[in-house]
Amino acid sequence: MLRNTPLLVCLAAGFLVSVPVFFQAPLVRALPWVSLALTAVWVAIAHSLRQRKNTEIWGDLLWGFTWTWLAGSVYWGWLRYEPYLHLPIEAIGLPFALWGLWKSRGLVGHLFYLGSLLGTAITDIYFYVTDLIPYWRSLMYAEPDFVMPIFQDALAQMQTPWGVSWAVILVNLLIAISWWAFRQPQVPYWSFAGAVVSTLLVDGLFWVAACFA
Repeated sequence: MLRNTPLLVCLAAGFLVSVPVFFQAPLVRALPWVSLALTAVWVAIAHSLRQRKNTEIWGDLLWGFTWTWLAGSVYWGWLRYEPYLHLPIEAIGLPFALWGLWKSRGLVGHLFYLGSLLGTAITDIYFYVTDLIPYWRSLMYAEPDFVMPIFQDALAQMQTPWGVSWAVILVNLLIAISWWAFRQPQVPYWSFAGAVVSTLLVDGLFWVAACFA
């Protein structure tokens, strides 16, 4: 195995976290069935890569990604109007990931999925404790011309002492978890860390965009 494999796996994990945000999100709003069907494509590619020793690790990573893609297709395609269903749908692959960890199989993909799910859970917790759920619902129903005022109201809620305090707590929690994972020598932990760190970066990017909107 190449010495830089952990770093490459981490970077690939980060890229795969960003794919649903910047590519799947517009696709699933316009063509949900196409997004759902693409899950089978990712499964086929992952299976093919896993059959060869020199690409097995990348097929494993892509296999973990298919769970996030499937969950995103189902939730954002048909259930996006109910925020409280978001995390349960995103956790659709959790039993399989836990089984894989128990059997020590597909660790790169399963830990990537768990890292992505953890980042999603922390983000959703922030929405719950800062009472941003009403803005979530409003955005799902709003016409394009009314999206920006809702964003601005949500941002004002986030900038309260309560919102800032919880942001600091949860961001530091994710940083601590990522730091622990990066200190592990095994490659699968780097896929986990890459997914968690990328969640922080994506959330931060959205926050900056909202601030300058």
